[in-house]
Amino acid sequence: MKPIRLPRILCALMLIGLSAGLVHAAGEDETAWQTLIKPKYYGDRPIAETAPLIELTAPYRAEDPALVPIQITSKIPQAKDKYIKTITLFIDNNPVPFSAAFHFTPDSGRADLAMRVRVNAYSFVRAVAETSDGALSMTKAFVKASGGCSAPIGTDLEAAMARLGKMKFKLEDTAAAEKPTLAQLLISHPNITGLQMDQISRLIKPAHFVDEVKVTFNGKPVLTAQTDIAISADPNFRFYFVPDGPGELKAEIKDNTGKQFSASYEMKL
Repeated sequence: MKPIRLPRILCALMLIGLSAGLVHAAGEDETAWQTLIKPKYYGDRPIAETAPLIELTAPYRAEDPALVPIQITSKIPQAKDKYIKTITLFIDNNPVPFSAAFHFTPDSGRADLAMRVRVNAYSFVRAVAETSDGALSMTKAFVKASGGCSAPIGTDLEAAMARLGKMKFKLEDTAAAEKPTLAQLLISHPNITGLQMDQISRLIKPAHFVDEVKVTFNGKPVLTAQTDIAISADPNFRFYFVPDGPGELKAEIKDNTGKQFSASYEMKL
C-alpha cells in the first residue's frame, strides 16, 4: 500500500511548530515522531524497539547534509514463511519526514539497503520494518546535519537535466544463481526538493524528484519503492536479489512530474 503523504506546506509548518528551538540542539528530541509521524502512519500499532529486525548505520555528524550515507542491514533471512516485506525510512525533522518505503519479496534474498539522503536539521533517522505477518520493528540513529533539503542546486542544473533519467546497474563480481547478489542502481536525476535556490536565477525551483522505483528480474519483482525529497540528487540504491539463472535485470522509475524512464541489464551467469 502506498504511504499517505501530508501536503508539503502543512507538514513543514507542523514540524516547524513542533521542533522550534530543538532541531539544532544537541538533545535527541522525539516530539515529531511521537506526535505527528507515528500517529499518521501507524496509529496505535505496537512497534518493537528492543532486538529490532534491522540495523541502521548513519554518521553521527554528517560531512555533507545533502549526501548523508545510510545503510540498513536485516537480521533475518527472506524466507517464504516469514520475511521483511517493507522498510519505511523517516527523517523526523525534515520538512517532509517520510523519506521512502521499500518493498521486498523472498526473491530479494536480503532486505538490505544503502543510499544517500538529505538531512535538514539535527534529527533522528529511523527505519521501520514490517514483516509478512504484520509485525513492526524499528531502529534509529541520531544525525547532526543542517540544510540538506535547502542546499543550493548549483550551476550544473542544465547538464543534470540533459542526462535526466539515465540509469545503470553495477553487480558484484561473485554473482551466482540461487544466491543473494548485491546490485547497485544509479539514477541520473537532480531530485530537486522545492526548497532549493537556483544559483544562477536566484529563484526557488519547483520540486522535481523521483517518486517511484521498480526493479524486476525476468519480470519478477525484486524491489519496489516510493521515494520523496529526502533522497539525494542522482539517487543510487544498493540492494540484493536472487537470480534463478541468466536474465534481464530491469529498472523502471517515475518522477513527480510524470516522466518515466527504464533501463535493463543482461545478466550472464
